[in-house]
Amino acid sequence: MGDPTPEPDHTWQVPLRRTPQQARSKARLARVLQAAERVLVREGAQALTTTRIAAEAKVSVGSLYQYLPDRDAIIDALAAGYLARLEATMDDLVRAAAAERWDDPVDVLIDTYAGIYRTEHGFRALWFGSSLTDQTRAADREHKRRMADGIRRVLLALGVGRDDEALARACHAAILAADALAQEAFRRDPEGDPGLLGEAKLMLRGYLAAIAARSH
Repeated sequence: MGDPTPEPDHTWQVPLRRTPQQARSKARLARVLQAAERVLVREGAQALTTTRIAAEAKVSVGSLYQYLPDRDAIIDALAAGYLARLEATMDDLVRAAAAERWDDPVDVLIDTYAGIYRTEHGFRALWFGSSLTDQTRAADREHKRRMADGIRRVLLALGVGRDDEALARACHAAILAADALAQEAFRRDPEGDPGLLGEAKLMLRGYLAAIAARSH
């Protein structure tokens, strides 16, 4: 059973002072963001100054300032990239759920995102470093709503639940709970505390069973 809901657009509104048009300018901006991520991972979010990033990217501060005028803009741009990648992975899972039969959807979802947490060192450094801007916090709230809708689409593709307000609310609650547990698991252990991830799976399997029962 497929879900006709179109997939969301992952175009994030990053606060660039100027939007690059030419290939060379786009490549320079990508190089700047890669440099910013290196600094973030090695030195922490407090090091994300325009001067430090320009030096790491080997560009002038004036060149950087054309696109990213301050530290907040650098954080917002990095965060936007991380959130977009998480949502793109959710879209892949929706497509897979429509084509496959999963014996344990919770296992697939938790293991997929745990794998991302293990490899996205910049994401962990930014989210765990308490340096998020107001704009990124707002983007993260919207991101969680999009992720919840992804879970809704996965469940519909698997034939679990009715497409109604109760399902949407349950999916949003599940994302909030899973996100909190996953973050704590990776604060405890860079590889993800297996005991806590296991508890997250146990909790969400019970929730999924309740959703399935409610639909019959």
